[in-house]
Amino acid sequence: MAVIAPFPAVRYDPARVGGLRDVIAPPYDVISPAAQDALYARSPYNVVRLILARETPRAPAAAAALERWWREGVLVRDPAPALYLYRQTFRLADGSERTREGVLCRLRLESFASGRVRPHERTFPGPKADRLALLRATGAYLSPIFGLYAGAGASLRDVFAGAAAAAPLETVDGDGGERHRVWRIDDPAVVARIQAALADEAILIADGHHRYETALGFRDEGGPPTVLAYVADMHDPGLVILPTHRLVRGPLAFGADALEAALRERFDVAPRPAGRPRAAGEIDCILPDRRLRLRAGAAARATVADLPPTLRTLDVELLRRAILEPILRVDAHGLDFTHDDEEAIAAVPARAAAAFLVNPPTIDAVRDVCLAGEVMPQKSTYFHPKLADGFVFDLFDPRWSA
Repeated sequence: MAVIAPFPAVRYDPARVGGLRDVIAPPYDVISPAAQDALYARSPYNVVRLILARETPRAPAAAAALERWWREGVLVRDPAPALYLYRQTFRLADGSERTREGVLCRLRLESFASGRVRPHERTFPGPKADRLALLRATGAYLSPIFGLYAGAGASLRDVFAGAAAAAPLETVDGDGGERHRVWRIDDPAVVARIQAALADEAILIADGHHRYETALGFRDEGGPPTVLAYVADMHDPGLVILPTHRLVRGPLAFGADALEAALRERFDVAPRPAGRPRAAGEIDCILPDRRLRLRAGAAARATVADLPPTLRTLDVELLRRAILEPILRVDAHGLDFTHDDEEAIAAVPARAAAAFLVNPPTIDAVRDVCLAGEVMPQKSTYFHPKLADGFVFDLFDPRWSA
């Protein structure tokens, strides 16, 4: 079902940019204005100038930078099509070390109706318009989408281990302590084995829903039938999902006492215990003068009873249906998001009127939602760490063939 292919990647010439550490960046949608400025200052060739230019209009500025770097030899095309093994090694808050691995490739675009590629989150229209303008202007895929396959991981681990026995093309230590390594896979027999292993797989989009939907629209305009993708085993022990906490910008329509009273009508409410992590199904409510732990009662569970079974157990759906929309009258546009408990707590009241801390969905929950043809609310998952942009590009437009 999943059709992947090697591609003639364009990469930075390390000799021209002084190594890749100063030119890679996180995906555009997690780059704050301050981080954007820091990336601009880090290198005149940082990929942020392509994926999130600060000039306006953004897309022509990115296209001009791409054309200039291509003409000057800052970017060069690899000699032959290949797949690229990409490993990220990182530490979690508890000190444990993980490694996640996957392959960078061209993935054939499929409509969601086909079931061959499946989303798990709803999207916003604004980012898709921005990404479409960038595609039209650059004729290039600058960031991979992140996809997961569910069944072939065991048969590919030895393939990846064989590829990693050679010296990597690139090794970069990131600012967060993570290590990025990339290897080229261009042996036809090895490429064919990877393609065959994934041929019966559906791909579940972990990250990059907006970019994938944009690529579908661009294909229908005459663009390429493939998209740049990183695909990984859903059951890779290095696959980590962080929670996405909700910060309510406010101000709230009523005081803390009234809010707590409304919560008690639907939840068992107690003071938030210091030092005890949230159990499954528990939500923390942080207000300027109190910190509460909520466990759903019958009235809260009734608010999600009409949802499909795969969605009823999600903290983000319970929060949306039982608190944010009916009590606070807040939708996704009235929220900010963070993945860090302490940051969420510190945000109240400095930049939020309230914060709600949730548990992340399990990978099995994500899989079940996808296979059931359902979608979670926006910002339900945060796969950690983010892929870094800047290791490979897919410049598909004929203008880049010269």
